[in-house]
This record gives sequence, structure tokens and C-alpha cells, in this order.
Amino acid sequence: MTQATIRIIASPESWIEQAAIDQLHQTARLPGIDRIVGLPDLHAGRGIAVGAAFWSRTHVYPHLVGSDIGCGMALWRGSMPLRKFRLDAAERKLRGLEDPWSGDHAARLAGAGLPPTLMGEALGSIGGGNHFAEILRIDEVVDETLFASLELDTDLVYLMVHSGSRGLGHAILERHLARCNTAALIAGETGCAAYLAEHDDAVRWAILNRQIIADRFFDRLGMMGTRMLDICHNSVTAHLGGWLHRKGAAPADKGLVVVPGSRGEMTYIVRPRRDAADVALHSLAHGAGRKWSRSEARDKLARRFSVADLERTKLGSRVICEDRDLIYEEAPQAYKDIHQVVRDLDQAGLIDLVATLRPLITYKTRRT
Repeated sequence: MTQATIRIIASPESWIEQAAIDQLHQTARLPGIDRIVGLPDLHAGRGIAVGAAFWSRTHVYPHLVGSDIGCGMALWRGSMPLRKFRLDAAERKLRGLEDPWSGDHAARLAGAGLPPTLMGEALGSIGGGNHFAEILRIDEVVDETLFASLELDTDLVYLMVHSGSRGLGHAILERHLARCNTAALIAGETGCAAYLAEHDDAVRWAILNRQIIADRFFDRLGMMGTRMLDICHNSVTAHLGGWLHRKGAAPADKGLVVVPGSRGEMTYIVRPRRDAADVALHSLAHGAGRKWSRSEARDKLARRFSVADLERTKLGSRVICEDRDLIYEEAPQAYKDIHQVVRDLDQAGLIDLVATLRPLITYKTRRT
């Protein structure tokens, strides 16, 4: 059996933990895996490295996608001028978002081509872990010409949403694992087609969920929003005659991409460069990538910082996170340097830098 080729796109200045590299090599031994690319945000996951893309000519592995099928980042341009945005008022208004969404679940699901009873009760919810919604403003325009061509505006506020398919993707993966464990599905066979149909429903559900989250935020803040992009980073798709699995890897073949830093850090807007895309399996880093595990972050930071300390960031932004464990687990210190991650992508010739976004409010959860 020939082992898959592995390429890690990271400079010597980037720290990549050995455990993540070991996980890539374990995955390379799976039958049918042909190519693997690790990106600068690569870090160890639960058996599968995160920040990586895996390509196979003939095999589909649901566990390489994971349980949060369709998880991704979406960005909206708000209608409110930045000069009218008031931080204190916005922070007060962002309440009740843990309550069930009161809209017409069935109609929105049907409009997205989904069964009208498919987990409607969870629509509009951000979820836990590293998911968030963030209000931002343009901080720096790197490429004036490109920026102007993309209908971006320095005088408006923006909203970014990072969320996925909630319990739906988890249920799909668990059903598959109960039947097949981590064995491959063979493209073209009935079992593979059934999984892919459920997978595609979860991706559509996640896109709809991000839109409804945005609707709720804009409603609270008294403005409208225009979606600029929605990029899924946990998926498997048909690609170059085979199957491309992305686990925490943003697609480089779907237009603009946002590469967010940790809470309290800059987010980059980048345009993938098509001429170099195959070098990285048409994928980009999806964020900064974890440096510490959740338990490490809690242990290290709880001794040094109070919760109040972490509710304000070095950039002057606010953090709304009323879960004590989560605010430590998701602290900026637990993540890699986003600037280095993006430098690595740039130096590899994978992106054109467009602009940076500065966070104003990062919303994770309030107590219900």
C-alpha cells in the first residue's frame, strides 16, 4: 500500500505541534487517501488533525469531516454607519439570543431545500466551543483597488458568524460510526450516496443557521445586513475527479475568505490566488488554530486573569461570554498568532491580502 503524500504549508516561524503532524501521518495510512495538506493553523484534534485537507480518488471518510458538518464563517456588511455605532448600547441590546428563535422554522427550512421538520428548534443558535458572532469594523485596507471592487466600505460595521450544523451533523456522524466505525465509504456505492445526501443537508442547514443568527443580531441592533461571503470549512466535496475532505480548512475555490484570529485579534479578508491553489489542495487556513487544549487554557489562565480581565481585549473590544469555563478556554492566549498564519499563506503565494477587520464585540453566550 502506498502512503499518501503529506505537505505542510508553514514557515519555520510557525509552531506546529508534533501531535498534529503524527495525526496527519496516521491519516495518510488510511486506504485510498492520496494527498494531505496541513495548513499554518494545523493543530491536533480528537484523532484527526484540524487545519488540514485530505484528498482521495475513490474513498469518502465521514470521520475526517467530523461531527460539525457545514461549520463555517460568514460575513455581512451592516447598514449602520460606523459613526452611529455605540458600543455600550450594542452590548446592552444583545440579549435573548439563547432563547429559541421565534420565526417560521418550516418555511425557512423549506426555502433552503430542507425537510420542514429538520431540527427547526435549533435554528438561530450559535452553539458552544469556538463558535461566536462578532461585530467588527475595517481596520486597514491593504489593497485599495481590490477593496473597492468588492463592495466593502470603511464607514460601515460588519458582522461575522462562526457556527455549524449544531446537533444535526453530530447525529449524522454517530449514525455512520454505529454502522461502519471509521471504515471508508466507496464513491458510487449506495452507502456513500446516502451519507453524502445527509452531509449536503447539514451543510445547507448550517448556511441557513448562520443567516438566521445574523438576522437576529441585525434585528437587535436595528439595522439591515448584506451577506458578503459564507465559507464552509468542515465538508467533503467532489474535487478533481475525487473527494476532498476539509477539516478546519477554508475552500480556496469559492471566492473571498475571512481568516479570523482568536477573540480579541484581527480578522483578515483575503482573496485566494487561483494560480497556486493546487499546492494546498485548493484550501486555506480557517483561523489561528489552537495552541493550548481547553483544559490547558483553563489551568494556565485562571491563575493569571479574572473573568472581568477577559471581558476586555487588548484591542479595546468587548467579549460577551457568561460561561466561566468557556471564557478561559477561548481566550486569545490559547490560540496561535493569526498574523503569522496569514504571513505563511501569503509567503506561499496562496492569497492576496485585501483588508483587516478589528473586533468591536465578540458574542459567545449569556446566561438564560
